[in-house]
Amino acid sequence: MSDKKFKKYEVDLYKPIKEYFTLQGYDVYGEVKECDVAAVKEEELILIELKLTLNIDLLVQAAKRQRLTNQVYVAIPKPKLSFRSKKWKDLCHLVRRMELGLIIVSFLDDDANVEIVFHPASFDRKRSMQRSKIKRRAMFAEMEGRLADFNTGGSRQTKIMTAYKENCIHIACCLLHSGPLSPKSLRKMGTGERTLTILNKNYYGWFERIRRGIYMINDKGKSELQTYPELFNHYHNAINEFEFASLDEEKT
Repeated sequence: MSDKKFKKYEVDLYKPIKEYFTLQGYDVYGEVKECDVAAVKEEELILIELKLTLNIDLLVQAAKRQRLTNQVYVAIPKPKLSFRSKKWKDLCHLVRRMELGLIIVSFLDDDANVEIVFHPASFDRKRSMQRSKIKRRAMFAEMEGRLADFNTGGSRQTKIMTAYKENCIHIACCLLHSGPLSPKSLRKMGTGERTLTILNKNYYGWFERIRRGIYMINDKGKSELQTYPELFNHYHNAINEFEFASLDEEKT
């Protein structure tokens, strides 16, 4: 029964799963009150929903079974997805988040192997959030670093304006206005602590170091800067205000 030779059906999952749980001491029954598989041992009830793919219909069915018991599994044939892929890890996170168990059935030439990927368990949301503190701080830092909302939520295959890119645009505007400058001079103009890193990394290819510690904006930077008129105008005005403030300080 090779995966390459024969098309699989949901019913093909039943026999190996029944054999597995029978060996664990359960009495196993198929199609009980709309449940694909029911396994019972004394007062313990396990329900298993079968599908060929891990999809929303399967999760909805499994969620309904949680009204009857905490021990609910979803079972699918071994997927073609790599278990190391982001998509597979995200799917597993969703199943865990729903407090479901996951079973994978691998079909061999003349046999099938049942693997419990994980058992149903309570999902500790507080602990999950604690593990994501760094990402949470990064999200706040990103929002605080943006001048305004230049993106449309849900956009795909479009350029996204980030706080990092806004910082690059700020630096580019300063260099365009004032000519070659040092990172120290740029920071005085308000470009922030990441100025030197941005200039050295030169992610967008806008900057050139003309001598030690002095940078300029190149033709590519000048050209692409014009595609961000709102930010260009904002930073142009901010630079003028900085210069006026500097003049006032010198007079006093």
